[in-house]
Amino acid sequence: MTFLASLASDELEWRGLAEELAPELRVSPVEVEKRIRNAVDLSQRMPRVLEAMHDGQVELYGARRVLAVTEPLSDEHARQVDALLSDKLASAPATSWQPRNLAQHAARLVEKVDPGGQAEWARMARAGRRVELDHGPNAQSRLTAELPSEVASACYARVDAMARRLQRKGEQRTLDQLRADVTADLLLGNDPGVRVPEAAAMVYLHMPVDAALSMSDSGCELDGYGPIPAAVAREIMTNRDSTWRKVLCDPATGQPMDLGRTRRRPNAAIRELVRVRDRECVVPWCRRPARHCDLDHQREWATDNGPTSAANTAPRCRRHHRMKNAPGWITRYDPHHGTSSITTPGGTTYTGRRRPVLTPTQPRPDEPPPF
Repeated sequence: MTFLASLASDELEWRGLAEELAPELRVSPVEVEKRIRNAVDLSQRMPRVLEAMHDGQVELYGARRVLAVTEPLSDEHARQVDALLSDKLASAPATSWQPRNLAQHAARLVEKVDPGGQAEWARMARAGRRVELDHGPNAQSRLTAELPSEVASACYARVDAMARRLQRKGEQRTLDQLRADVTADLLLGNDPGVRVPEAAAMVYLHMPVDAALSMSDSGCELDGYGPIPAAVAREIMTNRDSTWRKVLCDPATGQPMDLGRTRRRPNAAIRELVRVRDRECVVPWCRRPARHCDLDHQREWATDNGPTSAANTAPRCRRHHRMKNAPGWITRYDPHHGTSSITTPGGTTYTGRRRPVLTPTQPRPDEPPPF
């Protein structure tokens, strides 16, 4: 933390620094930015909490809980809370250092230090309400809604009541399963609890024909998520609301066939082909799905006479699209072979290689195997 704080001299430099450190730290640029902000806040606003981290009394999650509670405070008030919290915990039992308890202690001190700020902070927090999708292992994901407390409580109470009513009627699913299924049904517009909810495949599901026919259990991938079990892929494929569309690939390379045009903006066919082909932002450490990316000319349309074709187009998320021509950054992408390289302002080069949609039957001699 102290090291990160020493690097971040100016908030305007954080984004570039985060991009440069992301591949070294093996985390996303957003996570690096969060760590930089945490490091700066701890060193400047909460130095005693930072000292407790060095002593092994507080870990990062607990420190982040405290920072979240004290975020609306001025630097002066934050340092007051830091001092009072340190004094309080000096004689408190060990359980007081647990993240939840630590945050509660800090919240009480925040109210004591700045009692008039509560309403304004609540209004600011409500303005930041949002929904997030976080993909996890085993083909499961987490959908999180950040809502005002009373709204969230009312939502949960309704879902819980509907789940318990279904259970009283003899439903064999557990309460947790029922709450999850009822929530999904309400969002999808289904009759809650009638059956385990199914959703149409709204993104690309890459599935070899032998896996679709149950002759193989490999090669299935869900766009924006990654590899999924073939059995799950077949369930999605056979959903009555799913749409099937064939993608013709070169059997030697496993890559989709190319298309082209002469105008600057790509047509729907090129956009779809590029998104199927690349699946993600082409920056090696970025995993943003291609469907949420800009389609960018590798050779610039205006300055380099780059054609608008799948052979000269690549998906870059808006962040990395803007970074492409920023001073000090050198980006290269070969759509034909699917290789990309990024050189940071610090001179470090990172390389990546696109995985083909299908495993090639005849790898090119100049290409490594598609691991």
